[in-house]
Amino acid sequence: MGTHLVVALAYDQLCTFEFGCVTELFALERPELGVDWYQFAVCAGESGPLRAAGGITVTAPHTLKLLDRADTIVVPGWRDADEVPPEPLLRKIRAAHQRGARLCSICSGVFVLAAAGVLDGKTVTTHWRYAAKLQQRYPHVSVQADALYVDEGQVITSAGSAAGLDMLLHMVRRDYGSAIANRVAQRLVVPPHREGGQAQFVPRPMPHDESGRLAKLMDWVREHPGLPHTLRSLAERAAMSPRTLQRQFHDATGLAPYEWVVRERVAVARELLETPSPLPLARIAELVGFGSEESMRRHFRRIALTSPAAYRERFSHQMRGQGTHVDQ
Repeated sequence: MGTHLVVALAYDQLCTFEFGCVTELFALERPELGVDWYQFAVCAGESGPLRAAGGITVTAPHTLKLLDRADTIVVPGWRDADEVPPEPLLRKIRAAHQRGARLCSICSGVFVLAAAGVLDGKTVTTHWRYAAKLQQRYPHVSVQADALYVDEGQVITSAGSAAGLDMLLHMVRRDYGSAIANRVAQRLVVPPHREGGQAQFVPRPMPHDESGRLAKLMDWVREHPGLPHTLRSLAERAAMSPRTLQRQFHDATGLAPYEWVVRERVAVARELLETPSPLPLARIAELVGFGSEESMRRHFRRIALTSPAAYRERFSHQMRGQGTHVDQ
């Protein structure tokens, strides 16, 4: 990973929050993690002075030529969703995509990738305010308007602003495993993974749970993933009707209760698979509540986009201190 070069794009009217998220994740040295961290650099997406939100000016030390050897390129927003990005930038992004570089966007940065033509046939996301415009302008792209981020393998896109942190932590999790990503999130003082999608942030009336029953229920489930949770048993524990629980769960997380439970079980399974001496898959399936190895494989592949065995093979050696790499 020490040779993996992450390049952030700087441009005139730069979105400073999104750019700051990228530098915070990848530019800081992290010797406490005990792994070879990313290399990081910034390139100018265009010539001329680069002004940024907040009244500052940015001087990028590299030109677009740096994109020719970047392993990961991050587009931290774009100044205007209605403005076509400069053609030299689009050419570099197309070339990077063709050679297998990983392309990532935060918020309106997806319009840069879409203009380059590298999103056709893919599922992406962006800020909910831009979703309809993106879908209308690029009909060959499938826009998932309620997602915090969407990982298509070589291309990863996120929703607005803070969702960029979710995506960037996901990238760390994908490259180094959950244990490392959790430690990075701890240093950032943010959750290592937020459940649900950005639908929960679209302005609309939200239920007020004065007793905190839903939060208490979620904490309890996280502590007891192996129990045979059902909608009825969860509703009884929260002292709600099943219908009320379903409604409040969806309003708070964007997910049905059972889907949230499944994702929690997959998260625990990932941690168990990353331990230096991992348990047999059948035992992990039992501990996290899937009941059978087959059930765990099915849900794990759907959510983690790989099999439990492949996940363990990819990360167990890194947990033993032997390093890792990124598959492009």
